[in-house]
Amino acid sequence: MPAQLIAIARNAFVEGIRQPVFLLVVLLAGLLQFFTTWNTGFSMGYEETGEVSGDNKLLLDVGMASIFLCGMILAAFVATSVISREIENKTVLTVVSKPVARTVLIIGKYLGIAGAIVLAMIPMIAFLMFALRHGVMSTASDELDMPAIAFSGGAVILALGAAAWCNYFYGWSFPQVAVVLLAPLSVIAYLIVLLVSKKWTWQMPGPDFKPQVLIACASLTMAVLVMTAVATAVSTRLSQVMTIVVCFGIFVGSLLSNYFFGRHAFQNTPVATIALVERVGMSTETFDKPGDTLKITFQLPPKVALKPGDSFYFGPSPNGAAMYVSEFEPFKGDLSKSESLLSGSAPPGIFITELAGDRVVTVRNLGGRAQPVIKPPEPGDYAFREPTKIGPIALTLWAANPNMQCFWLLDAVTQNTRVPTPHLGLIAIYGVLEIGAFLALGVVLFQGRDVG
Repeated sequence: MPAQLIAIARNAFVEGIRQPVFLLVVLLAGLLQFFTTWNTGFSMGYEETGEVSGDNKLLLDVGMASIFLCGMILAAFVATSVISREIENKTVLTVVSKPVARTVLIIGKYLGIAGAIVLAMIPMIAFLMFALRHGVMSTASDELDMPAIAFSGGAVILALGAAAWCNYFYGWSFPQVAVVLLAPLSVIAYLIVLLVSKKWTWQMPGPDFKPQVLIACASLTMAVLVMTAVATAVSTRLSQVMTIVVCFGIFVGSLLSNYFFGRHAFQNTPVATIALVERVGMSTETFDKPGDTLKITFQLPPKVALKPGDSFYFGPSPNGAAMYVSEFEPFKGDLSKSESLLSGSAPPGIFITELAGDRVVTVRNLGGRAQPVIKPPEPGDYAFREPTKIGPIALTLWAANPNMQCFWLLDAVTQNTRVPTPHLGLIAIYGVLEIGAFLALGVVLFQGRDVG
């Protein structure tokens, strides 16, 4: 089986990169990045510092969107040509007629297509990094970054020239040679540009290197691989044109998944946003012991009138998803009798015990045993009076539909927020699970497909 899987993957990889549209889309992505430096000067301000600031924020937004769209096009076209066309032309019959399981065929085809997509994403991301190094041409007096233009253009010309030479003298596939050479040459060119300033002097690579942008691009690559799995599954049953139509429909739906399903999956209304958290007489910072007390200041006065005895829930999302505290019973008792609030018979819960002004409240973890808390509230969290209601149908549809917003880390980069490592792990797990689910669907669809 491993030998069969490798052989099928290698064949699909070669077929994918030999298609003329493959090279054209990669070069189109580079051309779009080139023109983006001219038409995104919208004066978004330069007061913030970070990897990307000012007008370059819009450049990054448009640049990543261009990569995303080009990746989707490649995934749809390559998958349909490698699978749908083979089924329509009956050439897949030569494989399945041999002792090759259809599961191995689908997985092998996906691995080959995914390898081709990753190979294409490398130069496309490199072109984006060149554009960010160059920066937006906000005014006519801005100088061109000649090292970025020279080395990026040199990588493209060298790859195309070598591909033309090999095609003319050796009969090798022009798109295949060009893409295979363009990937490493574009990376090498970018590494050289990091060492050369705009004035053609040597410099340290640190100032122009943008690791958070690369992390966002890596997450975007995972999103494209998920859509590649979608295209692979759909192409087992539909023709080439219909596969492309369905893939773009799923792509658009995945971008709107939060609007159509996500906002109905979790229903809650925050009363305020937390601005400051102060611990009152606590020996630890966990807020998970009976009697633990916090003094919380809101950014603005609460939207509804709060009173002592109100339940206090909190979490990172304004719709109440992923709440840091589970549901508990409403408060019953007398706040003036503090000893009874911590007795063994008192039910656990987190409640407001005191108000100071219109933006400051005191909350306590009460009960004979403390109410479990995943983590204490922090500035930026949302405060609620009620537990979150879950819509099971909307949640099921939201979970079943691939959500491309999970892979879109642009906001974190433009807002100078460092992406935590655990979040990257969650993205990777979500992407792998989505890929596995769609490949399993593709195997099921292909098992009953007549290819004779």
